[in-house]
Amino acid sequence: MNLKELKEEVKQALEDISDPKYLESLRIKYLGRKGEVTQILRSLSKKSLAERKKVGKEANQLKQELNHLFNKKLEELKMASDQQVGLDITQPGARVKIGHLHPLTQVENQIRKIFQDLNFSVLEGPEVESSHNNFDALNIPADHPARDMWDTFWLKDFDNLLLRTHTSPMQVRYMRENKPPFQIIVPGRVFRYEATDASHEINFYQFEGLMVGDDVSLANFKYIVGEFFKRFFNKEVKIRFRPSYFPFTEPSVEVDIQIPGKKDWLEVMGAGLVHPNVLKAVGYNPKHYQGFAFGGGVDRLAMLKYGIDDVRLFYSGDVRFVQQF
Repeated sequence: MNLKELKEEVKQALEDISDPKYLESLRIKYLGRKGEVTQILRSLSKKSLAERKKVGKEANQLKQELNHLFNKKLEELKMASDQQVGLDITQPGARVKIGHLHPLTQVENQIRKIFQDLNFSVLEGPEVESSHNNFDALNIPADHPARDMWDTFWLKDFDNLLLRTHTSPMQVRYMRENKPPFQIIVPGRVFRYEATDASHEINFYQFEGLMVGDDVSLANFKYIVGEFFKRFFNKEVKIRFRPSYFPFTEPSVEVDIQIPGKKDWLEVMGAGLVHPNVLKAVGYNPKHYQGFAFGGGVDRLAMLKYGIDDVRLFYSGDVRFVQQF
């Protein structure tokens, strides 16, 4: 059979095809690895140079034409199938789904916005820290029992480097380079070497706040934190302070809130006046300057805001969870 007859044979066969499966079988018969056109091209090596030039050109041209015919027939079958199921091809296409910001990202963005509106600067710091910035400069020397409060990931082969256990080291970094007055917050990821459960993860997100000046007191903090929670929950929130202990603040307090309609008080933040030893470590005179520091969990606030009862859901990678927000 010559190439012209082969082309006509394929055209005739295509007219009788109504099923895409049979169309694919026909395509393989002629254009597959063992198809008739493929065999013709492979047989060229046995022909003379003149025949190879002539037949090769015609066979390649036929291959392109047959590919076009098969593709055209496939489109016709698809259109016929769509019309049978009542598809109106003149209707606009389905809206493409867009991505969702992770709930932790949404909450962090809201925290940033609220504090920026309260005239706080937003800073970021490194996740790998020195033991000096993470502990020593924050009044937690190597032999201090308070170090047990932070289960630490130490970096192998680096004696004094670790994954930060809180965002407080950025306080030290900032105060070493800047003079009061100032007010900053530092959101970021922190790491703790501990067992995971519904309320604990080995990495989570915090935001650290710091305000230093010559007359800053806990009264200033009470206003700031009250305004923050009112804007965050979009309603009035009751607040109370309980005495506590943190090595880098004195006095120290735990901040509890009571959301309207709820009976329980919830612990959401630790705070206090910056310890004089921390001020001295960064070159400040505690007699001239004082300030407050505070820290809260982004994950914790997101759980309260959205009614989530397991912190591990934030890190599950389940798109169905993210798409709810």
